[in-house]
Amino acid sequence: MAPQGRGRTEELGYRGPSACAAAGITYRQLDYWARTGLVQPSVRPAHGSGSQRLYSFRDVLVLKIVKRLLDAGVSLQSIRTAVQALRAADLAELAGMTLMSDGAAVYRCASPDDLAELLRGGRGVFGIAVGAVWGDVEGALAQLQAERVDTGEAVPAEHPGDELARRRNRS
Repeated sequence: MAPQGRGRTEELGYRGPSACAAAGITYRQLDYWARTGLVQPSVRPAHGSGSQRLYSFRDVLVLKIVKRLLDAGVSLQSIRTAVQALRAADLAELAGMTLMSDGAAVYRCASPDDLAELLRGGRGVFGIAVGAVWGDVEGALAQLQAERVDTGEAVPAEHPGDELARRRNRS
């Protein structure tokens, strides 16, 4: 599963306000998580006052998953472990991954066998299907402005019903 219509995932970056909107978090949360190292922008970190962080698709995906884990009451230590696992996984692998948690720890399940083994052990209270979150983030980011990582050129949001925007983008 790869983002559709706006170019390859690794070619686009999203500024803080777009990342917040797609992940469903406040700018204050985004800033705090970046400063504490929970989720830092992989495209461009902030360099002093007035500079703009630039987040990748994966960063925004991780932000949304962190929000869901926090909302479920998962410990910050377990969330940090989950973030490391999400960062270490290949982007193509993420769409099929499920994160399970018993409220204290987060477990990465890449296959139905992993999930069955976790449940057999009596663990696992809730799960997050990363592929479903991927689709949510992809849909939200399609409605927000991005910028090309290599040139910094703005990439306008897609609005399927906006004929004028489609014509402008063709030129």
